[in-house]
Amino acid sequence: QVQLMESGGGSVQAGGSLRLSCATNRYTWSRYCIGWFRQAPGKGREGVATRHSTGSTSYADSVKGRFTISQDNAENTLYLQMNSLKPEDTAMYYCAAGYCGYWPLSDARFSDWGQGTQVTVSS
Repeated sequence: QVQLMESGGGSVQAGGSLRLSCATNRYTWSRYCIGWFRQAPGKGREGVATRHSTGSTSYADSVKGRFTISQDNAENTLYLQMNSLKPEDTAMYYCAAGYCGYWPLSDARFSDWGQGTQVTVSS
């Protein structure tokens, strides 16, 4: 059974940092691509970063150099370190389990979603 739970959102000023967590279980960790998505008010979901079940990671162009995935294989937990945050990064952030595919990331390939965690960046 897939398990996903996000945490770590909050409010920061532009230029600040936050670290999001996505806690999963061994079943999810070993079988699925885990994707980070975000959705700003009035906009569609945007893929941000992925962790393939092999452990490889990839990023959307909009966050490359600012966001970094790290992994705790023992705890089946994925982290998204977000640095140099901008007001346009403000969104609800979700982790999801599915199949990575190619960029741009399609949310249609992800069937299970966490509840989301809010990130707000003020200017």
